[in-house]
Amino acid sequence: MPSSDSAAAKSKKKGGGFLSRQVAKSKKGDTLTEEQLLKKDTITVDDVLRLDRATENYLVDGRKNPYKIEFTRFKIRDIESAAVLFEIAKPEDEDHDTEMDVDEDDPDSGRFVRYRFTDEFLRLNSVGATVEFSVGPKPVENFRMVERHYFKDQLLKSFDFTFGFCMPNSKNSCEHIYEFPKIPESQIKDMVDHPYETRSDSFYFVNNELVMHNKADYAYDG
Repeated sequence: MPSSDSAAAKSKKKGGGFLSRQVAKSKKGDTLTEEQLLKKDTITVDDVLRLDRATENYLVDGRKNPYKIEFTRFKIRDIESAAVLFEIAKPEDEDHDTEMDVDEDDPDSGRFVRYRFTDEFLRLNSVGATVEFSVGPKPVENFRMVERHYFKDQLLKSFDFTFGFCMPNSKNSCEHIYEFPKIPESQIKDMVDHPYETRSDSFYFVNNELVMHNKADYAYDG
């Protein structure tokens, strides 16, 4: 993806679809457990696509981060109205009121986000998620994210986004477009009635090797 040292270059990319498309291509016996993945030396995109529930643990050590990828800002907006629904930034960014809570001594600090929205969020057609991040002295090739969403350990949807190539010591920005399927009102009610039982795993890959893993949970009773 485009990048520069002085300013973040910006692009928009769409990702989509229920993971049911993936499930339809796979046999039930192809499912992998979190425990099986934790025993592997290298975890690939195909591996995480075979998980059938949200993880309880992180699949990679947050202290390693060989490419020194650091997320510095994150914003969610409604595509149709352009209303900003959520925004968070590192403390160095004084233009934003909400700051990331990062503990330098905790390897898992900054890897989990808790969201609280109204039920109207579940009725949106699409949202844009802008992420800003920096990388260290090594070039980052084939940077890719797979994000999987679950409710009560039932797979809701999966998104697959490609960042592409990031230059060494660069700052980067990309807006991913999440296109949502229509959710039945009965399921919306169930999700509202069970806050934080909607969860997601965000898996980040470089050259098809898992290098970062972030987690989130969601409530829709705001």
